[in-house]
Amino acid sequence: MLNADDNGEGGTIALYSQLCRNAKFCLLPNHQASDEELSAYHKPGCSNRSIPPSPLKKFVEKHKRSKPALLLFVLLGACMAICVGALMPAISVLSSVEGLRIEAKITDNSMIPFISCVLLVGLFVLQHRGADKVAFMFPPIMILWLLSIFAVGIYNVIKWNPRVYKALSPYYIYKFFSVTGKDGWANLGGVFLCVTGTEAMFADLGYYRQAPIRVSFCCVVYPCLILQYMGQAAFLSKNLSAVPISFYASIPDILFWPVFVVAALAAIVASQGVISSTFSIVQQCHAFECFPRVKAVHSRRWIHGQTYIPEINWVLLIISLVMTVGFGDKNHIGYAYGIASLIVMFVTTWLMSLVINIVRHQSLLLAIGFVLFFGSIEVLFLSSYCTKIPKGGWVPLVLSALFMVVMYAWHYGSRKKYLFDMHNKVSMKWILTLGPSLGIVRVPGLGLIYTELATGIPASFTHFLTNLPAFYQVVVFVCIKTVPVPSVPHKERYLIGRVGPKSFRLYRCIVRNGYKDVYSHENDFENELVMSIAEYIQLEAEGCSGSQEGSVDGRMAVVRTSGKFGTRLLMSESASGSEEGSSTSLPGALTVTSSKSPALKKLQSMYEQESPELNNRRRIRFELINTIYKDPRVKEELMELVEAKRAGAAYVIGHSHVKAKWNSSFLKQFTINLYSFLRKNCRSPAVGLNIPHICLIKVGMNYHV
Repeated sequence: MLNADDNGEGGTIALYSQLCRNAKFCLLPNHQASDEELSAYHKPGCSNRSIPPSPLKKFVEKHKRSKPALLLFVLLGACMAICVGALMPAISVLSSVEGLRIEAKITDNSMIPFISCVLLVGLFVLQHRGADKVAFMFPPIMILWLLSIFAVGIYNVIKWNPRVYKALSPYYIYKFFSVTGKDGWANLGGVFLCVTGTEAMFADLGYYRQAPIRVSFCCVVYPCLILQYMGQAAFLSKNLSAVPISFYASIPDILFWPVFVVAALAAIVASQGVISSTFSIVQQCHAFECFPRVKAVHSRRWIHGQTYIPEINWVLLIISLVMTVGFGDKNHIGYAYGIASLIVMFVTTWLMSLVINIVRHQSLLLAIGFVLFFGSIEVLFLSSYCTKIPKGGWVPLVLSALFMVVMYAWHYGSRKKYLFDMHNKVSMKWILTLGPSLGIVRVPGLGLIYTELATGIPASFTHFLTNLPAFYQVVVFVCIKTVPVPSVPHKERYLIGRVGPKSFRLYRCIVRNGYKDVYSHENDFENELVMSIAEYIQLEAEGCSGSQEGSVDGRMAVVRTSGKFGTRLLMSESASGSEEGSSTSLPGALTVTSSKSPALKKLQSMYEQESPELNNRRRIRFELINTIYKDPRVKEELMELVEAKRAGAAYVIGHSHVKAKWNSSFLKQFTINLYSFLRKNCRSPAVGLNIPHICLIKVGMNYHV
């Protein structure tokens, strides 16, 4: 599975992303032809377009119902992975603490769950602090843990039964089932718990590389595990009554407390990795419009690539505490954890078979053979777990069903809302009839209109003009979209274009992010946007927007690939509290003054002093380079852009109210109403985009889908 990475990323969403790029499986409606020109879009060796499409690819693309079915299958794997993130800390911490029953002689059945809950609360509460401060301790802890179980395993093999090495022979698999029969099949669930965690190695592939995982697993982890299980088998061959506590009972008394401490620390470290993986999965689902808006935090305090989501952190904590207190038994939690892990593996196996045929262009027989071989093993274990559903196995099934209803309702509602916007967008013919002034008063400033549309004029723009016939002198339609790649390079992220004639001063900026990218909307976005628009204006005047310096999508171009980027405008950090405060011009720059009146400047200064988030932002000042332009209109347009930035930027977003049509079916009304409820009670778009409230304008919009 490690070879099925998506530019270094692994997991269910990574497999789905590869399928979306190589076939028409994706349900995101804002795909553009220029997205396929991204450097990360086609993996080397997997983008041979001369190979004819496979029959499986033709079948899926032909049948429209297969795409939602595939998405539901992927969401099933993602939901089970979230359940693993909640169950794994509970069973790991509870199992590590159970050793106190032996040495500490704890007989109170409620004490062990209580201690486990205290450790779980501490584990999840400290998530927001990041892991980089203690990450240097993780490798030593895991190495000590592996060496501990290695030493204990060797000790037990030598002391209790040196002939246990014969159990490595596959013959004993046959002998086990011939003796136990149906009981042996029922106990396969416990056997499967020995391999849980291997799916996390593929899901966490983005944090590590393939070669270290292979070397560490084959040379260190696997031998230590085998020796530990051999040691327990040797111990149990002479002490069969100690089955419930075989691990801690097999530890020599002199090593008990050191091993106990290391076991508890190892459980916390392993839980940390699974929790981080859960955050990553939720972020990826959110990027594909399959999860309600949550705040993904990514800061220098965290390990590179690690994301923290507060809402998910507390949900996982609540589930872990409920499982620990409700069951209080590692066996029942183990049944739930095993079913969740097994279904994740099952979904991964099926997606891998599709990747083999559609992405890697291997034969259909090889893909079928892969899924039959590994899928049959997983089905055998899954059939054994069916008997454990009443004993705790129902928990991941119920939780994943709730998660899937929420996730699919959000995806369905988001898609219907986008299609409604597409149907009701304003025609360019109507914009052209308004003239350069758009039939309104153009006031100083930069207006950033956020829309999900990658093309056309959103209806929220005309709705705003209908109620208030005035707008800013420079207007930029900003669309933040997700491309089915892990990460988009910064130089390829901004796609700039023009809307209407040059005199209208209307631009479009499409910000393309990968499903692993965390959108950070700070003051730098405004500055980079202004620089990119200035670059586009100059390239357009030079006739270079269609050359190798820009990838053209209609009237749009990726201008940041130009080697001249940053030479159109001079950018410096203002020394005073505001951009207008400094009157000193940079050498070789034209002086551009703000067109705001003194009263408006004073009022803006007062509001900025009352807004802490604006006081902490960097003050960037732009100056136009004093050079000779072939076309004087270019100089005029650049000066107007700088003047608009000096006057200040305002962010306009839609405040949507979504309702189902009166004649819709009950199922559709339920889905849309659930989507509307989630929109009202989850994070607003302004919070997700980190837009300061002082610069925010909301436009009310009603959607009847």
